[in-house]
Amino acid sequence: MNIKKYARAIGKYLSDSNYRFLMNAGLGKYNNLSDKKYLERKFECCMGKSLDFEHPQTFNEKLQWLKLYDRKSEYTVMVDKYKVREYIKNKIGEEYLIPLIGVWDDPDDIDFDALPDKFVLKCNHNSGLGMCICKDKSNLDIKKVKNELRRGLAQDYYLTGREWPYKNVPRRIIAEKYMEDATVKELRDYKFFCFNGVPMYCQVISDRTSNETIDFFDMDWKHQSFTGLALPEKPFSNHSIPIPISFDKMKESAEILSKNIPFVRVDFYEYNNEPILGEMTFTPAACLARYYSELGNRKLASKMKLESKDEK
Repeated sequence: MNIKKYARAIGKYLSDSNYRFLMNAGLGKYNNLSDKKYLERKFECCMGKSLDFEHPQTFNEKLQWLKLYDRKSEYTVMVDKYKVREYIKNKIGEEYLIPLIGVWDDPDDIDFDALPDKFVLKCNHNSGLGMCICKDKSNLDIKKVKNELRRGLAQDYYLTGREWPYKNVPRRIIAEKYMEDATVKELRDYKFFCFNGVPMYCQVISDRTSNETIDFFDMDWKHQSFTGLALPEKPFSNHSIPIPISFDKMKESAEILSKNIPFVRVDFYEYNNEPILGEMTFTPAACLARYYSELGNRKLASKMKLESKDEK
């Protein structure tokens, strides 16, 4: 145990009310707090300023508003990594889906001998916790993987950021094909920021597992200074990023999937020059990301029109 590090953490817990709130929130001490009060307090802790639900101005503030006042049952289907597959199939076609290997309710039900040498295991209701990206099954610690999946299944993802669409997702484990392309080191993420059915910007994440970079482009593939200035550890790419070959297909599909939704991010990969859907997200980073520059926050917010609460 690092005594000095432990002592510093205790000191910060006692002296910093924001740090104390975040630690206690992680322990579940505010699970019974109303969504509105919880979001106001957490926003202040993470963003360093008060959240005004009556007059939201920034992109993150408007997304917090949508958490409370834009709640539709179909959103729960769209964030469910298993159920959304049927939704995508009906909307744009099965060819946009990552091939599914299996689905289970319990880690002990998984027959690892039957899985291919490469695959991805993840929970359908959260982001990250429990995920296993297996590139070589012979080196896999199955006991550890099962334990991580149990932790993932136990997580109430809705409570961490009060992202309502995740609240009632039936929890499962899915296995998908590990997607790799011999022509590139790692598949890029192409994340389309869509406002009422209109894709406006594409966020590109490169080298996610090594030296991650974040870039934004408009629909004419002109680079936007939305990030990098605010979060130096997630810089722009140091080389040009070509427009994906399947860009038009991605954009057209994003238009269909985002129709009549105030905001949704529609994520794609490009595999063998064709688009593959990753996921759909209503509140990126739980709307608590500090990596947007002032310009990015202003531009993104300007695209989002909120109805009055009386109209909802």
